Amino acid sequence: MWPFGKREKRASPEDPSYSIGDPEVLDVIFGRQESESGEQVTSQTALKVPAIWGATNFLAGTIASLPLHVYRRTDEGREIRRQHPAYRLLHDAPNEEWSSYRWRKYCMLRTLLQGRSYTFIERNAGRRPMGLWPLKPSGVTVESKAGRTQYSYENGDGKPDTYTADEIIDIPFLVDEDQLSSISPIERLRDVIGLSLALQRYAARHFANGGVPPSVLEGPAMSPGAANRASNDIKAAIGRAVKEGRPPAIPEGYSLKPLGVDPEKSQMEASRRFQLEEIARVYGLPPVFLQDLERATYSNTEQQDLHLVKHTLTQWLRAWESEINLKVFPERNRSHFAEFDVDGLLRGDFKTRMDGYALAIQNSIKTPNEVRQKENDPPMEGGDRLVIQQNMSQLDLLGSDGQPAGGSDADPSA
Repeated sequence: MWPFGKREKRASPEDPSYSIGDPEVLDVIFGRQESESGEQVTSQTALKVPAIWGATNFLAGTIASLPLHVYRRTDEGREIRRQHPAYRLLHDAPNEEWSSYRWRKYCMLRTLLQGRSYTFIERNAGRRPMGLWPLKPSGVTVESKAGRTQYSYENGDGKPDTYTADEIIDIPFLVDEDQLSSISPIERLRDVIGLSLALQRYAARHFANGGVPPSVLEGPAMSPGAANRASNDIKAAIGRAVKEGRPPAIPEGYSLKPLGVDPEKSQMEASRRFQLEEIARVYGLPPVFLQDLERATYSNTEQQDLHLVKHTLTQWLRAWESEINLKVFPERNRSHFAEFDVDGLLRGDFKTRMDGYALAIQNSIKTPNEVRQKENDPPMEGGDRLVIQQNMSQLDLLGSDGQPAGGSDADPSA
């Protein structure tokens, strides 16, 4: 029984009421890939747009580079559990072939480009996770059987593997209305990306032609064959002139008239810049992270760093953490959880990192050994105790001379 009362009606070449040449029919059979600008837009061709290349690699690489730890909740708070079996899978290597960085970047790229990523959780007989294996999104079909989500994966041998929801780490870009399919930003914003590809292609053709815009050759009345030969001669003359750095010679009685609009009048440069801003909006990135520094200053760039962490990275880190904690750790062991260490974003800023460590130690927030552990330094003797600055005293304990009452600086004759 179709869950919504009636089955979706799809165009079929076997139905005579539909024409096989109808674009909607072709979209159903092959999937629509052509944009309104005439460019073929797929997850592969979209990477030809520098802004998409930069946005997807930046987001995926940033999330993949953050430390991912396993913690255990305690009465005092929480502690890192490096001995937990899942720690090695999440922090170091999900399997014997992939590093954790490579796995997370691959999955994040698939989510940003194709709209979804899947990772199979390999478990032993005791249901303990033994490996994490990323799946190719195009080979996965998500279905609902008896009200439960089920994943079918074509592994190439002709017989699909079937997995339940608790065996798959599923990271979608957006979940569609049916709660099963996902929305790909590349597919949904095909026309925006197609325009970027069209502008890029036009610019390449313009400069390949030596900056000469498309034109029409005008001259004395000619036969079709003569006109074709004249056109080829003019094209060859322009090519030689561009190569030799001299103006082309046009035969007497002939002229080249521009055909269409030149790039300057069509504001092609402004249009390409606007497309960069559009793609930054798609992925929720401040334009400065796509190397658009036109309106960047030192102060607003620092604020955009905060925007990146608070409004862009946080939602993706939460998506990863919630899915991992739901699927990797069994119900009976929910005292353990995984969490990204966002402090890793300061890894490249030595001064800021050291200033933060100093404040944490001086105010009894962290012990010296906890700080040394973050820097991969060995622990030091006595470094497991919280310390505080000795010259900090309560105001009501100070003497009238501004020194601690009864302190070493007090006058003994008083």
